[in-house]
Amino acid sequence: MITHPRDPALTLLETTDTHVPEAAEILAWARDYLVSPHPELGRKGPVCPYAQGSLSRRTFYLHVVDGPVETLEEITPVAERYRDWFLELAPRATPDAIFTTILLLFPQVAHLKLIDEAQAALRASFVHRGLMIGEFHDGPPPKGGLWNPVWRPLRSPIPLLGLRHMVASDRPFLEHDPELLALHTELFGGARC
Repeated sequence: MITHPRDPALTLLETTDTHVPEAAEILAWARDYLVSPHPELGRKGPVCPYAQGSLSRRTFYLHVVDGPVETLEEITPVAERYRDWFLELAPRATPDAIFTTILLLFPQVAHLKLIDEAQAALRASFVHRGLMIGEFHDGPPPKGGLWNPVWRPLRSPIPLLGLRHMVASDRPFLEHDPELLALHTELFGGARC
């Protein structure tokens, strides 16, 4: 387990911390689902092109939010604090920074729509910092895949928010928002990957 150097309330479980049942379940899901091809994906390769690199480098971190979560106001400050720590853990200029991932698990969230609402509320603040935030749960979230819009790839056994660096291939996720697309273009030029 890693503890924030200035805020001991912020902790991250590592891939070896499988004694926490929720972490063990999500690590198994990541090793089975995220790193594997899927017949409905619509392209070759694993569901998440960066998950195996993150797992192999041991930069795949998890935080389990204890207790019931009933409002958006209980989720957003947690995500913001871990967003800021993420930027310290993996500055963009460091080698392999794109393989760093933090998953914030909300096993006792009252309504799955809170995960979707939190992602929507936090998205711009993440993109402004060169990061992405994704929502995953067993609903699944209503967003279709990029290569197969009928398939719902953001399914996970425990509701969570995933934090990672933005990459050039994220452009399609931002094209419907001119402000966010401009931030992507500033960072990556016109790359469409």
